[in-house]
Amino acid sequence: MEANVPSARSRALAVLRVRSRASAVGLLPAALAVVLVAARATGRLAGDPWPTVTLVVCVVAALVLLVGGAFAAVVLRASPAVTPTVPLSEAAAPDLYRLVRDLADRMDVPPPSAIALTPDCDSWLEDRSHAAHRRGAARVFGATAGPLGPESAPGAAPVLVIGSPFLWWMRVAELRAVLAPVVAGTGPSAHPDIADARGFVRGLDAAVDVGGRRGLGWIAAPARLLLRLCRTDAAEMERGVAAAASERAQGVDYGLRIVAQEQVGLAYAGWDRLLTRVALPAWRMGRWPAHLDAGVVSALTELSRRDRLAEGFTSRLGERPACDLLEQPGLIDEATSLLAARLFHGGPAEAGPDWSPVDWAAYPEEVVDRKWRTEAARLHAALDALAVPAGLPGSPSAPASPTAPVSPVPPASPAARPGSQGATGAAGAARPATLAAADSPSPTADALAGPTLERVLGYLTDLGGEGAAGETLAGRITGELAREERAAGPAAGAGKARGADTLPLFPLQPPRSGRDLLADHVTAMVCCAAVDSAGATPGLDWLDGPVLLVGGDRRSDLAPRVLCLVEDGNPEPLRDWLSALGVRPEKPVRLV
Repeated sequence: MEANVPSARSRALAVLRVRSRASAVGLLPAALAVVLVAARATGRLAGDPWPTVTLVVCVVAALVLLVGGAFAAVVLRASPAVTPTVPLSEAAAPDLYRLVRDLADRMDVPPPSAIALTPDCDSWLEDRSHAAHRRGAARVFGATAGPLGPESAPGAAPVLVIGSPFLWWMRVAELRAVLAPVVAGTGPSAHPDIADARGFVRGLDAAVDVGGRRGLGWIAAPARLLLRLCRTDAAEMERGVAAAASERAQGVDYGLRIVAQEQVGLAYAGWDRLLTRVALPAWRMGRWPAHLDAGVVSALTELSRRDRLAEGFTSRLGERPACDLLEQPGLIDEATSLLAARLFHGGPAEAGPDWSPVDWAAYPEEVVDRKWRTEAARLHAALDALAVPAGLPGSPSAPASPTAPVSPVPPASPAARPGSQGATGAAGAARPATLAAADSPSPTADALAGPTLERVLGYLTDLGGEGAAGETLAGRITGELAREERAAGPAAGAGKARGADTLPLFPLQPPRSGRDLLADHVTAMVCCAAVDSAGATPGLDWLDGPVLLVGGDRRSDLAPRVLCLVEDGNPEPLRDWLSALGVRPEKPVRLV
């Protein structure tokens, strides 16, 4: 037995003593009532006021027993939180199950009852043998306890939850080394005292959640009190269990585990960049990348190439990847990608017309280009709300001024006369349609034909550097985004209280300031103009997300010029950039 197992067991007994003391407190009035009734029956407590005292104590004891019984029933029956995962049957991954069982045999511990995948860079054991889980599974699948899986059987070993990025990025030997201390945790978990203490703590945690329901609010207070009383011992128990598992796993691939831990850190860095920079823009557009795990390999390959983080990187990729342990890695990748969208963004549980998958090859056209044009349309809608003339530069002090400092409009120009085909009002600029350039070669006629970049440049130009125009426009965009989010409605299950019912569990959308939103929208407008008039194309960078490609090369020098316009009101750096690229700001862009 490992040296840390007795320590973990002693902490588990301390947790169970808290439960015993709570039970004793609940039974104390009943014991006193029994003593009084027995004394009255034997004549030892005759005369007043003992009849009244006995009656009062019996009533109090009955109430305490009723409340304590209800509380105990809630703790025993409340469903502990279960991490949303993709279940992996043995038929879908026989080689992976064989690898895990071989690890358990080498360390002389019970094998996990099942394996599941999670879209995260972590692995752990999770107990799913609670009776509430069996009842929930029977309601979902309409089956008896038999076909629900071995993990739902009473006293079953915990489920091994594996981070899906590990399977695609790590080699088989690395995955085995990383999983060894996790699988070793089934040994201490099988100890009856440790399992009983864990069940008690999970029941209290579930009871706190039940206390948030109507009519059951009184349950949360005693549950929180008991959790506080056993918090230290429970934490020390888990540390002892982890230390015992690590000690048992030292004889299994210990040297390789040190190397594999470097890959764990690398996988986490690449997975975080892929979700926040690549997946999140697609999720916001109602699309979900169907192969995130395959994408993390490309992201980590690019990260290793840029930062030179991996020694012998090429030779390592020649080894067998852990995803070869799966029978159908593509289908499993798609399932974990959909779950990632639910956990990190709150998307629907199933694909639909407004929530469809997108392949990496189609990502630039179906996500990047659409994202840019949607933001450009929102930017021009905000300008319309501020009554900025379409195509003509305006200013916050005189938004309806007919004078254009860049291209003055000749008085006799037919495009400038009211009612002419070239004239376009603010409402025309907001139409989400494809707008063609005017037939006239005149730049002014082009400027008046639809939403143009010149309109944005003119409005944001503020040589005084006060930034009033940018603040006003940023406020409009922020308000419009808030209205769109309210119109979209809450995510499915957002009204639930815990677990998989509260989505997203880990939202990736950090709060963005109005200036950041304005800079994003101006950048999108510039990219649309470059695509429409300079032959640029939307592209995908595995670490930075949507990028602009010119002649097949990424242009990464746009952001500081946009910030110079948005924050300082100086358009000259951006105009020089546009001129060098051959972008015509006065030409209308295509919106969605």
